[in-house]
Amino acid sequence: MNYAQRQYFIQILSKYRLGTATTEEIKFLETYYNTFELNEDLITSENEDDYLFLKEQIKDIIDVQIGPYQKKSIDMVARPMWQKYLAAASVLIFLSIAAFFFVPKSAKKQMAANAYKGIVPGGNKAMLTLASGKKIILDGAAQGEIAQQAGVRITKTADGQIVYNVLADDKNTAAGLQNTITTPRGGQYKVILPDGTKVWLNAASSLSYPASFHGEERLVTLNGEAYFEVARNPDMPFKVKSDLQTIEVLGTHFNVNAYADESALQTTLLEGSVKIVSGKNSGIIVPGEKAVINRNGNGTIITRKANLDKETAWKNGVFSFDNDDIKSVMRQVCRWYDINVVYADNLPSEKYFGEIPRNSNLAGVFEILELNNVKFDVEGKTVKVSYNKP
Repeated sequence: MNYAQRQYFIQILSKYRLGTATTEEIKFLETYYNTFELNEDLITSENEDDYLFLKEQIKDIIDVQIGPYQKKSIDMVARPMWQKYLAAASVLIFLSIAAFFFVPKSAKKQMAANAYKGIVPGGNKAMLTLASGKKIILDGAAQGEIAQQAGVRITKTADGQIVYNVLADDKNTAAGLQNTITTPRGGQYKVILPDGTKVWLNAASSLSYPASFHGEERLVTLNGEAYFEVARNPDMPFKVKSDLQTIEVLGTHFNVNAYADESALQTTLLEGSVKIVSGKNSGIIVPGEKAVINRNGNGTIITRKANLDKETAWKNGVFSFDNDDIKSVMRQVCRWYDINVVYADNLPSEKYFGEIPRNSNLAGVFEILELNNVKFDVEGKTVKVSYNKP
């Protein structure tokens, strides 16, 4: 081991003891800790305490891993297992260390960065299609008026949302003009409809609606996912039509997940009440509940207690998982980071719980998800997910 390598080990060993080592440095030390025993020149009176601290930490980790399988006391079995682990690990140490130092640290970081090049978190991106067929890229449009149609003025506010204002009294004409706002994968957007209803669209979603509501109902069509805060109007019920279902409301707050690649449609109610109609079936849910319609069913509406924080987390800039498997997690990740996924035959069965900010870089998201024994290989915009045996 040359001088530079020796100094690197000593430096990160000290940082580990002080709690200032990076994630990369911690993983390196915890993997190759017995290099210190194999290289006597690394252990000095100055760093011996640091080394012993590291060794005790690793021993604790191994004790935890073998603990559930022990029938005897830890004092009786832990030491032989520890020694056996050291002997087995030493066979691989020299090859691993050689590979680590053969590739410069900066080069390894560059290789990792290249794998994720061009993959960034989503943001406010959408396209508005007017009744005339004209398309407006909303994230590129300037603040202020962006279009007029049949006495309806469409503006973009300073914070990026789209607002409809009826200027003329020709509601009949405007009601016949269908507009559609579409978000791509990696996009989200907020729109205020002509009646004042607020809609947040999640990634890979679209909402179609008239330029002005007129008649007995306010009907919109949704593909994907959206959160609604409906302006109350008892004389004109608000309806959301999506695949397999129609939701009828007067004034309420609710979330609809109707992605075509999900196994079920889910409508979650936060405030008010809604009626769900699916074929010949119908049902009413109250705040704190969600209606589930399985795609492979016969339109049966199943009512369940909802995790409101989870169902609306996307609107608040968070991925939220509650007993979700890796495929369910990856569907959300793929929509937001605009990536594709392929799966190996062997996948872990562990479920995910917790939250990850949606503004995280993809490498950071995968680092967290990999704690559940999965491995991610990134090539371009495609990610391969496989089982990573612990």
